This record gives sequence, C-alpha cells and structure tokens, in this order.
Amino acid sequence: MTVDDAAPGRAYEAPSEDGIFGMEPLIGRPKVYAHRGSSAAFAEHTRAAYLRALADGADGVECDVHLTRDQHVVLLHDANLDRTSNGTGPVGERSLAELRELDFSSWKGVRIPDAYGAISEQFLTLPELIDILRGAGREIGLAIEFKHPSPYQLKLEDRVLALLTERGWTPEESRLDNIQISFMSFNPDSVHHLLQVVPAEHICQLVDDVNVQEVRQELGLGALTGSAVANVMRQAQLEGEELLDESKVGIAGPGITYVRRHALKVQRWMESGRRFRVWTVDSEADVALCQGLGVHEITTNKPAQVLAQLATQ
Repeated sequence: MTVDDAAPGRAYEAPSEDGIFGMEPLIGRPKVYAHRGSSAAFAEHTRAAYLRALADGADGVECDVHLTRDQHVVLLHDANLDRTSNGTGPVGERSLAELRELDFSSWKGVRIPDAYGAISEQFLTLPELIDILRGAGREIGLAIEFKHPSPYQLKLEDRVLALLTERGWTPEESRLDNIQISFMSFNPDSVHHLLQVVPAEHICQLVDDVNVQEVRQELGLGALTGSAVANVMRQAQLEGEELLDESKVGIAGPGITYVRRHALKVQRWMESGRRFRVWTVDSEADVALCQGLGVHEITTNKPAQVLAQLATQ
C-alpha cells in the first residue's frame, strides 16, 4: 500500500525497517504548526514569517529560543549568528541591543511587505512573539523549543517559565490568554527539568536519528570532535526514547524520517496515548502519510500549502 492509495482519514500501513503497521484513523484533520513561522515564504523566526503564518491560517506556530548575554529570550535556531544574519559568532555572547543592530531577514532574498514591518523590526524576542499571537483574534498554539547545548544550561528553561508567568501563564492549563503553550526539547535534561513545573501533557520530547556526517557538517566539526558530539547526541536520543517508552511526557515529537524508519516504535507510542507532533512535513506525500497514520499535529515550513492539501482530503 502506498501513500497515494490511502483513503483520506483511513489507516495507512507504512513499511519500515522495523516492520509494517496500521494506525487508527484520526477524527478530523491534523493541526498545522508553522515551523519558525511561514519560513518557506520569509526568513525563519522573523516578524514577517509569523504574521504570514497567522494569515495562512496556521493552528499554531513553533519557535526556537536562546538566551542573550543579558538574559533576554530571543528567537533563533542556531547557536551562532552566521547562517541567518549578517553577524557572526555565538548568540549567547551578544546583548539584545547588539542583536537588534543585525539584519536577520535579507539573507532570504525576499521583499517584506510594508504591513509586516521594516528589516530592522524582523528580529524577535519571545515576548514580542507572544504579543503578535495575542493579536491573532483567535485560538493559537505556541510550541517553544529549548535549544541545547546552551552556555546558560537550564537557566534557559527557568527564564522562559518566569517570563511567561509574569505575563499571566499558568502551568496547569499552560495557557496565556488565547495562546495554548507547549514546550519541546531534544535534551532529556531539559525535559526532566520542565516536568518539575509543567504537566506532562504540555511537554514534547523531540527525537530523531543521529547521523555523524550530518552532525559534523552542520556544526562544522572535525572527524574526532564530530564523532564525540554525535555520541552525546545518540545518548540523548536513547534517553528521549525511554521517556516516551515510559509515558513520562504527553507529546511525541519525531521527525518525518524517524517516523518512516521506526514504524513499530511510533505505533507503540501512539497506542500508549502520546499526542504526535511530526516535523518538518512539507511534501504532499509526507502530509498524506501523516494524515493516514493519525498524526495529531504537523509542523511545516509551508502551512498554507499543507492546509490546502488537508482541505481537499
């Protein structure tokens, strides 16, 4: 059975190295989260990307957070500035004021409509994203990913929770006005730390397979250092899988490639009642696969395209 053969809303049998399985159908369509905003359209994590995500009708948005030198929570994926700005060096060594002097959008090569703000307004802190979402005029999800390793270790989590609490967030419901908030990390230490405050239903353990070559290339590391880092990441992956095996968290967050490769493991987690949030799902085939499996939430760079596909199924 192929993705194209699967009827909308029906179980899909996905082959993998682990075997073959079928899932119960999902009632209704999956929720669609915009990955770093509508990041196929505009530079990731920018004001334009998030405003576009709201305009696209996304059910929620995802963001990655780091701490600055002066302990502000800012939205960036990488620990270094080089890829997504005209700056260089570690994010954690810059103050918020210094980061605001940089250009975080021009690298994308896309003109930003006036309604989405000037180039100087594209860089966002977490409080600024919350203000954008508060103005959505509807219910919206916010998935916050804690990026590790962080030079500030678990102070990152503490600062985010304190910031949210100051604005009226309560851990039991994990809501802030119209915003339903969940927390994510690949790092099991981060997840354990969050579980001391936040109910498990609002916490997502992210998992993915670790490829040594990809780690070396992404982080610009040599063979020995890259292998050492990959081994640490593999250990974190195993610990994260154990958290899901033991139902310690309420949300499973595998990558789409992981879903294909580990069918039986995914089936076991889903049958144990985990909510599934799969990333990064951009192709029509992957959207159909997720819907057929009964995945609850899809994270995508292209929310408008995914929503349009789901509307026809």
